[in-house]
Amino acid sequence: MTRRTVRIAMNGVTGRMGYRQHLVRSILALREQGGLDLGNGEVLWPEPVLVGRREHALRALAEKHGLTEWSTDLDAVLADDSIDVYFDAQVTSARADALTKAIEAGKHLYTEKPTAADFAGALDLARLAAEKGVKHGVVQDKLFLPGLLKLKRLIDGGFFGEILSVRGEFGYWVFEGDWQEAQRPSWNYRSEDGGGIVVDMFPHWEYVLHELFGRVTSVSAEIATHVPRRWDEHGKPYEATADDAAYGTFRLEGGAIAQINSSWAVRVHRDELVEFQVDGTEGSAVAGLRTCRVQHRGLTPKPVWNPDIPATYSFRDQWQEVPDNAEFDNGFKAQWELFLRHVVLDEPYHWDLLAGARGVQLAELGLRSAAEGRRLDVPEVTL
Repeated sequence: MTRRTVRIAMNGVTGRMGYRQHLVRSILALREQGGLDLGNGEVLWPEPVLVGRREHALRALAEKHGLTEWSTDLDAVLADDSIDVYFDAQVTSARADALTKAIEAGKHLYTEKPTAADFAGALDLARLAAEKGVKHGVVQDKLFLPGLLKLKRLIDGGFFGEILSVRGEFGYWVFEGDWQEAQRPSWNYRSEDGGGIVVDMFPHWEYVLHELFGRVTSVSAEIATHVPRRWDEHGKPYEATADDAAYGTFRLEGGAIAQINSSWAVRVHRDELVEFQVDGTEGSAVAGLRTCRVQHRGLTPKPVWNPDIPATYSFRDQWQEVPDNAEFDNGFKAQWELFLRHVVLDEPYHWDLLAGARGVQLAELGLRSAAEGRRLDVPEVTL
């Protein structure tokens, strides 16, 4: 086998998501399997170059995983002609400037979302990348979850008939940080630092809805800061200035209605941390991270409302499990593989900066809808 090395500058891998999902479970996992088989006797070998602000953290990561290259000088890394791809998993407020530098340096780029702090900035990035002719991709990991892959299989097979509605529930209780450590960094709860659940989650809901059910044509949202006081990583109290819950209604192209609740102030009473129920004329499904259950029209029971007697059956037991029928890899790794094949083989790839801009647009309109108390149209995004 001929080895084809692709050098990837990975910025932000000292953070939770950048480290666990992108470095360890994607790039290092590819190396552990011997690289990415490109066919014709060629294998792609990803060579990460760790980038960040904290020298001691980068050195520790490199030593832990047997890596030799790391740097706190992003400009120097981008000036290195041997770097093929720039990846960004920094905090949102730092992302657009770094992506702009990478595009100007002629690097292909792959990035977490949101791609910028506002829609105008996100669209500018997409236009600049198109102008410079670099390849670009945006992480849309939930499309590669086993539960949603099963759901897409049902859609493609016509299981639902006409899709009528989508209902999503996402979230969990994030501890305040005083008597128990918070599960998320404190910047998530400060709007001045790019925090907020709308900015974080609406870009996810945009691509899930767009890819599976149709383009979002309008949005109506209510937002809240349910927990106004939290404690940071050093035990210092601070006022939460960003929304920690959002309740959105989305009209989709074709007429279906989607309702998605997102909250970091909710206790979980569902099988998985995120679930989507899809109802259609011929059947319904409930998909989570890994599982998907269905109830077809021909097997739908006939409930009768009678609150005076206890139910003698379980509604959940009346649904059927959708089989795997495939082997599912880590969703982040699966998308990395597709992007790297796009870079070196020019294979088709549409999860790009324009798709990322749609997500930022929906978040921006969601916040505006909540502030103005009205439903807003979502214009189609083009370069």
